[in-house]
Amino acid sequence: MKQPRSRQEPRRMGNAAMVVTMLISLCILTYIKARYCSNPFPKAAELEVVEIDEDYDSTRYKLDGPIGEEDFDPTRPTCYNTSKRSERCAAVGDIRVDGNHSLIYISPLSKEWKTKPYARRHDPVAMDEVREFTLLPFGGANDTAVPPLCTRNHSVPGFLFSNGGFAGNLYHDYTDVLVPLFTSTHHFDGEVQFMISGIKDWWVDKFTPLFRQLSRYDIIDVDNDQEVHCFPRIFIGATFHRAMGIDPTRSPGAETVADFKRLLRRTFRLERAVASRTGAPRRDRPRLLIISRKSSRRFLNERAMAHAAAMAKFDVRIAEPDNHTDMPNFARLVNSADVMMGVHGAGLTNMVFLPSRAVLIQVVPFGGLEWLSRVTFKDPARDYDVNYMEYNVSIDESSLRDLYPKDHFYLKHPYDVHKKGWDAIKTVYLDKQNVRLNLTRFTKTLEQARDLLPSP
Repeated sequence: MKQPRSRQEPRRMGNAAMVVTMLISLCILTYIKARYCSNPFPKAAELEVVEIDEDYDSTRYKLDGPIGEEDFDPTRPTCYNTSKRSERCAAVGDIRVDGNHSLIYISPLSKEWKTKPYARRHDPVAMDEVREFTLLPFGGANDTAVPPLCTRNHSVPGFLFSNGGFAGNLYHDYTDVLVPLFTSTHHFDGEVQFMISGIKDWWVDKFTPLFRQLSRYDIIDVDNDQEVHCFPRIFIGATFHRAMGIDPTRSPGAETVADFKRLLRRTFRLERAVASRTGAPRRDRPRLLIISRKSSRRFLNERAMAHAAAMAKFDVRIAEPDNHTDMPNFARLVNSADVMMGVHGAGLTNMVFLPSRAVLIQVVPFGGLEWLSRVTFKDPARDYDVNYMEYNVSIDESSLRDLYPKDHFYLKHPYDVHKKGWDAIKTVYLDKQNVRLNLTRFTKTLEQARDLLPSP
């Protein structure tokens, strides 16, 4: 005997049919929309900040006309990302800079923009130390901004950048500020007015010789200046390519690192172009420059290292640069070296002054930091025509063995410490570690370095 159907069963079947029908309809509509309908999201020009492919930036410049004259792409927004680390704003017209109030009035301008002119926009900690500027439109039918009157007129383009962020650390000076600045302004041939935000007087004094090679005009302290500076054209923010490096296919004037290095040689009057196995003229041995440190990552047996190097027939110099070091004199000292050596840190940035085919030996502290050493100095060394060597500190050469038991987590599992983030890496392996090099191993490293030097 058949069981009678439940009254709910037809209802369930009807509901199931309805769901299936709705799913089929949704799929058909999705296909039609994807195939025939326009993108519902705003176009790139309508976005506040646009992520531009890094290699695309080179299309902005067409150097058929006079040097420094860019052909602007009218379809591109006023402010756009030139890389994941840098944003650039560019405008032509009636431009009035009221830097004391962080305002830049521009006519014509389609809308208001905000920007921080420092090439580390991926790093919120650094960008917190960078002043923001607002670009305001005026002169249009719907514009409400009332610009101040010009008190100083300029006939050359203005270029605004910041030395906030991590500027003051030599590595970041070059990576975040100086190399991007050179890349972005060298093609002006000095006909550009620099405006700097976040000025540190000692920092500007340190690099004034370099600025004078890029601009014929005195720097403007834009944050504190009481003038309203008026320009026919303005650029805000320098373009980052790679750490301490330049991609010539993306440079306005096809500049290279070799061009930057020539600028440094001219700026600081560096005499030596190429290193030598026998050292500079009137010397019969190569010079070793040891970069010393005061706080963490110190060489604990520095004097013994210097003695061992002298016994290996190196002319040894030890130097400890800081923020107040006389830059021209120190640059010439580095240029006199054939081999430069130091523990990972900003001091190794001075490799930019080494003669071509010199050797940089980066001493990498214990803790699985090879990735950090590669990004900061190994890769850039190739751009600067410097031979690179790495001395990886063993646990027996590290002061960490005196801080922790031999089976401690920090000593046994450094890559697990890395998973905790940069603060953990810095605290454990950079801030608390010094090194005592094995002198036998150190001497062998110097012999390998000598073999890399060109013969006279």
